[in-house]
Amino acid sequence: MNPALIKVMLVDDHPMVQDGLSACLSFYDDIVIVGNCGDGSAVLETAKQCQPDVILMDISMPKLNGLEATEIITESLDSAKVLIFSMHESAEFVTNAVQAGASGYILKDTNSEEVYQAIKSIAQGKSYFSSSIAKMLIENPPAQANARLTAREQMILSYIAKGQSSKDIAQTLTISVRTVEAHRRNIKSKLNLDSLAELVRYAMNQGLIDS
Repeated sequence: MNPALIKVMLVDDHPMVQDGLSACLSFYDDIVIVGNCGDGSAVLETAKQCQPDVILMDISMPKLNGLEATEIITESLDSAKVLIFSMHESAEFVTNAVQAGASGYILKDTNSEEVYQAIKSIAQGKSYFSSSIAKMLIENPPAQANARLTAREQMILSYIAKGQSSKDIAQTLTISVRTVEAHRRNIKSKLNLDSLAELVRYAMNQGLIDS
C-alpha cells in the first residue's frame, strides 16, 4: 500500500451512512477505506486488524457508544486518531468527546470536502472541528467546562473505591497499569480530591458503588 495513503476506518450503525461516506471519500486519491463496523463494541478488534490512521466515529450506536469506544481506542491504539462524525451538536457531547481523546469533531451535515480536510488534518496530528463546534469550544473550553468524569473514568473510580489496585483494574479492563494511573491522576485533578477516603465518599454519593 502506498505509504502516502491515509487509511480510514468508518464506524456507524447505519449502513447507508457508511456507504455514503465511502462513496464521497472514493473521489480522493490519498484516502483508502480499510475497514468499517456498526457498533462500538467491535471497534478495537476491527481497528487492530485494519490499522487505520483515522477512525471516523459516530456517537449513538448499540452495545457501546462512540464516546466509550473513543476512550478505548485512545488507550489501546496509539497509531489511530479518532474524528467524531455525529449529528449531536450540544456542548456536553463535544466536551465528552474531547475528554475521551477525540482529535476532532464534525457534524453529519458537513460537506464531503470538509470531511476530507478534517481527515487530512487529523492524520497529520492536528485537530479539526466544524466551525460551530470550534466556536462552542472557545466559549466553553473542555478543561474548564465542568469536573464531570467520562464513562471510563467513572468505571475506574468505582474499582478504586472498591479497593482494587491499579494492577487489578488494568487486568480487569485489559489496559496497562500506566493507563490506569493516568486515569487515577485525571480523576483526582478533575474532582480536586486527593485521599482514597474522599474518592470513596464521592463514588458513594454518585451511586458508583453501594453505600
